[in-house]
Amino acid sequence: MNYKGKAHRVGDHIDTDAIIPARFLVTTDAVKLGENCFAGLEPGWVKRVRKGDILVAGRNFGCGSSREHAPIAILGAGMPVVIAHSFARIFYRNAFNMGLPLMEAGDETANIQDGDELEIVAREGRIRDLTRGFDIVCPPLPESMSAVLNAGGLVGHVRKRLGKA
Repeated sequence: MNYKGKAHRVGDHIDTDAIIPARFLVTTDAVKLGENCFAGLEPGWVKRVRKGDILVAGRNFGCGSSREHAPIAILGAGMPVVIAHSFARIFYRNAFNMGLPLMEAGDETANIQDGDELEIVAREGRIRDLTRGFDIVCPPLPESMSAVLNAGGLVGHVRKRLGKA
């Protein structure tokens, strides 16, 4: 899985209510949720995002309640991958279950600036900042997680394994 897009930064300890506030949880439609992505952080934030852009976060991204809507909203906003210093564990699992790949890059994430052009090779665990000319190496996506992502999430993966794809 390779990705290329403009970085959109958010800070540390961004919780799931900031990603998609409770008032928008009346649907699971990715497009509708995406229209309100980060409305709890800054109304209209998502209007800066173009399809394929990359979300870059600080520490403990996705903390708070176990809300499957949060990774769906990020995908619905057009961001196919998230890079962060670290992720809240329940968000980490929910993201992969919903088909959203995550790259945990530690302290080096702070070197990526809002608007930088990024290129990601997830299988190698390589993030290249094309704007500033540096690479970040992080753990590559495990094969088991790649299989889940390639099927569009956990439901698709289980259907495929059961021969009902």
